[in-house]
This record gives sequence, C-alpha cells and structure tokens, in this order.
Amino acid sequence: MSARVFWFLPTAGDGRSIVGASHASSHRVEPAGFRPPTLRYLTEVAQAADRLDYEGVLTPTGTWCEDAWLTTAALLQATRRLKFLVAFRPGLTPPTLAAQQAATLQRMSEGRLLLNIVTGGDDAEQRRFGDWVDHDRRYARTDEFLDLVHRIWTQESVDHSGEFYRVADARVSRAPDPVPEFWFGGSSDPALAVAARRVQTYLTWGEPPADAKAKIDRVGALADAEGRRLRYGIRLHTISRDTSAEAWAVAQKLLDELPADQIANAHQLHSASQSEGQRRMAALHGGRTDSLEIHPNLWAGVGLVRGGAGTALVGSHEEVANLIGEYHDAGFTEFILSGYPHLEEAYHFAEGVRPILDRRGITAPAAARAA
Repeated sequence: MSARVFWFLPTAGDGRSIVGASHASSHRVEPAGFRPPTLRYLTEVAQAADRLDYEGVLTPTGTWCEDAWLTTAALLQATRRLKFLVAFRPGLTPPTLAAQQAATLQRMSEGRLLLNIVTGGDDAEQRRFGDWVDHDRRYARTDEFLDLVHRIWTQESVDHSGEFYRVADARVSRAPDPVPEFWFGGSSDPALAVAARRVQTYLTWGEPPADAKAKIDRVGALADAEGRRLRYGIRLHTISRDTSAEAWAVAQKLLDELPADQIANAHQLHSASQSEGQRRMAALHGGRTDSLEIHPNLWAGVGLVRGGAGTALVGSHEEVANLIGEYHDAGFTEFILSGYPHLEEAYHFAEGVRPILDRRGITAPAAARAA
C-alpha cells in the first residue's frame, strides 16, 4: 500500500529553535525568533502543505495550542484539497455535540475531516480542562465515546446508558459523508485494546523501526481477534538537506542552543509521566546528549526538551527516504511529519525527499493520485 505524507500545524508557535518548556509543563519559554501562531502564519503553513501535495495536516491539541476545531475551521477556506486531522479529547465534549460538530465540519470541508482521538496521558494536563478521571478509566471512557459517536452518525436515533454517558434519542441532522475516520495513539494495554476495537488508524511516535514494528504487531494481533484490520501511522520530525553534513549541522545547532538545566528538568518530567509512550520517548536518550543517533539517521534530540514526538529523520534527502522506506517495510503507511521552522522544512522535505519516494513507489505521485 502506498504511503501518505501529512504535515503539522504549529498552533503553539514556531521558529528555528526547540528551546522551550515541555508540552507537559506548566511554564512556557519563547525563544528568540519565536513565530506566534497567528492566523496569517498558520495560513502560510497550511497553504504551503496544500501546494506541496501533502495529504493533510495534523491540528494538535493541548494547553499551549490554539483550539484545534476553531483553527481548522478558519483554515478550511484558505486551502483547496488539504485534509485536516483534528486532535480531539473525548472527555471534554459530550458525544452528541462532538458528533454534531464533526458532521458539520465534514460537510463544510467537503469531506476533508479526520479525527485524531487524544485520550490524554497526564493527570495535570487533563485537570486543567476539568477532567479528573484516572488514566485507565479514561481509555474505558474513550472506548464508550467512540462507539457512541459512530452510532449517532450511522443510526437514525440512539438511546444509550453506559458507565460514562447517557443519551436519549441522540442524532445528527444529516449523517456525515464520508463518516470521519478515527486516528488514535497510545502505548498502554488499555490504549491498544481501544485501538483494536474502534479506530481505523493506529498512531505511534518515532521509535527505531524494529521497536515501532513490534508495537504495531501487538495492535495488529488484537485487531485480528476483533475481526478488524487497521492502518498504521508514525509521527516524526524531519531535517533533510542536500547533503548529510548539512542536515547534521542543523541538528547540532538545535542541540547547542539547549540549556543543560532545561534538558534535566524535561527529562525528569517525561520519565515520570503517566503516559507510557512519553516514558518510552524519554528512555530513547536517557537525558544524555552524547548518543542521540539511536538508529541510522534517527535522532532523539528533539525529545530532550519537547513532549510528545521526540525523534527526527536527519540526513541527506536520500538517507531520509531510505529510513522512511524502512518504516514503510515495517508496515507504516501514514507519516505525520514536522520540522523547525514548519514552513521552510515543509519545502525541504517536499522538494528533496518526496520525489525519491515517488520514484521508488513508496508514495504515489500527485498525477497518479488525481487519476
């Protein structure tokens, strides 16, 4: 199956630096050259992704992000064919309202909406939004939520009384067409069980190919037991240049700007996270800066200070294409990429790496997809 490549909307801001607090932190640092997430700048990024033939963009969610729903709605009219993978937290919106919002956005976007379900892995972040349900029960709630929303979209009327939700005569005015796909990530056992039952695409952060494959093999076995088949996606950063030396020089510059105390504080925070995926990211580098190439052309430097996806594809365009080929061979068909700054890196990847992937048949050229 051909791979699809997505880009990322920097709704927490952008720049040429990864200096700043962890996404899980209660504090924020804006480095020199910070680009605030204005509508004008986010429009530039989205329109670049649209022109450069990315499949879509991920609109993230979190304390430091602009609201994903509102941002997506604002950018739809500025783009032509770009899909929007909207990050969404099930515990914060009632299911019937969520079904209605998504159905509306799917119609207004003419079918360009996908939903990235974010259960939430950290109590402190969830409680900022009024959610006091514990980690494992959040996944049970997500399971019930996804089942209920899908039924509201696809049935004339729904009555439901469960552990977390009770609705009577739940419905939407018109079913969305197509029904939005659920994309979902999580590394704990409860998360994998939800993925196997409810979603179309399982997402993971960029561990080395063998480790990433082992994870999706586990999900695949669970999905087989449910009589289902999933697609698999991976979230990575990218630093791609004409030569390997140029790319690694950019990575080194990002690393040289990081204060030692910020690295230590972030590592302590991430290592103690309730999110198993975040702990796995932290373990890749162990808080050290001297062994960050954890697999050929896979660099863990971003995760020294950044929460969430912490690894980057670094190298010449050919080397980055080779590593994407490894992930594709491991079973991944959906690639969600980003870079610093997001506007410039979108061009580096699209103009340097994408033609190589097209020639190798890993991705389908634009003309073939249009046909």
